[in-house]
Amino acid sequence: MRGGTVLTVDRDRRVLPGADVLVLDGAVAAVGPDLPVPDGALEVDATGGVVLPGMVDTHRHVWQTAMRGYGADWTLAQYFQWYYLQHGTLFRPQDVHAGNVLSALEAVDAGVTTTVDWSHGLRTVEHAEAAADALTGVPGRYVLACGNLHAAPAAWAASPEFQAFARRRRDEGRLALQLAFDVTGDPAFPERGAFEVARELGLPVTTHAGVWGATGDDAVRLVHENGFADPGTVYVHAASLSEDSYQRIAASGGRVSVSAESEQNAGQGYPPTWRLRRHGIDVSLSTDSSAWWSADMSSAMRATLGADRAREHLEAQRRGGTVTGNALRAEQVVEWATRGGARAIGREDDLGSVEVDKQADLVLVKNDASPALTPLLHPHGHVVLQAQRGDVHTVLVAGRLVKHEHRLLGVDLAAARREVERTVEHLRSRVGEREWVEGMTPEVPETVVGENPYTYSEHRRAASTEG
Repeated sequence: MRGGTVLTVDRDRRVLPGADVLVLDGAVAAVGPDLPVPDGALEVDATGGVVLPGMVDTHRHVWQTAMRGYGADWTLAQYFQWYYLQHGTLFRPQDVHAGNVLSALEAVDAGVTTTVDWSHGLRTVEHAEAAADALTGVPGRYVLACGNLHAAPAAWAASPEFQAFARRRRDEGRLALQLAFDVTGDPAFPERGAFEVARELGLPVTTHAGVWGATGDDAVRLVHENGFADPGTVYVHAASLSEDSYQRIAASGGRVSVSAESEQNAGQGYPPTWRLRRHGIDVSLSTDSSAWWSADMSSAMRATLGADRAREHLEAQRRGGTVTGNALRAEQVVEWATRGGARAIGREDDLGSVEVDKQADLVLVKNDASPALTPLLHPHGHVVLQAQRGDVHTVLVAGRLVKHEHRLLGVDLAAARREVERTVEHLRSRVGEREWVEGMTPEVPETVVGENPYTYSEHRRAASTEG
């Protein structure tokens, strides 16, 4: 890439204006101005654009993509009702495959080169095979975080069928595995067996924690006290926890995946970066589920920065003060979306920054047809607060060009759409038309308007007469 502003996201957070990035054999070979290149090399003009590392989404329910936008007006309870209690079992292996293919393409299109598929719809090994096949058949890097929301973690993780699958597919080039399950807080700690399987297989664990009304402090305490709070453990959301829980996560080297759009909308708790920063806990970002929200890191970065700053203002105003300087900067949010994600999945050594010998997972944000991307003054702010997924011009994964000039390369998007449409038809027919519509349009609670002492009866009568 030639002549772009390069956000290295290295330990010094260097910003290199007018710099080139040379890629050879899938890795970054050099970074700097006016680099010589081998004859016949493809040159991507990055002038006026921003080059950054490929972004890493550490928690996305990829399999739910066929339900895109369906739950826009859901609460968390309605989400649980739909997937956990009513219709989650309707997803066939081919439906998981369909959602994974489309979501994987969507991720790469938005500059997310590595995605953790928090795949808790894997009711059978056939479902797991379909999920893995989908992810290995499209561009990008993926971590298949295997889970089964319809069975106890210790039961499905210990089954010979699942363990055979995990051993066979645990490391297939661009695909890695994790175990994904939640800890209920039951004092008997029934999840022990699942943690033991994870250790036996050498797989990290990712778990929803700090979800109001579902997984709280008892879950974090049990994981820690039973010796399973490993440095590689990722706690998703962590939005409604006590100081004790944050201290346990920090002391054990745990990481947190923040899904700010989700936390703001679904009520897991307030997006916790303002607290995580004060405990020195590593942060990564994620998009959760496109059944509800957007699935691009531009939205995730904006929501995270806005929520953090809003909380700082609220806390200051609660004390009768005001914020005179922002503690969280756009630069830090870009780091969370890239290097922070690489750190969360144990890949900081070769992903997450633009440095020599690291994998060439690169993103160019540039759109000469958009008036919103000119002028380029504050590169980190440009990426976080100005750019959209449509402004992703070029994407490389391991040096392979997978998107260029705003178009995905070498993929059959039409086929992916058709596959998802078949899934929608299947689900809609099985759910039934009436229940399908009702599920998408939950009842609106009654709004009670309080009495206003400044509204006079004369005014009310006049308004009534005029009406």
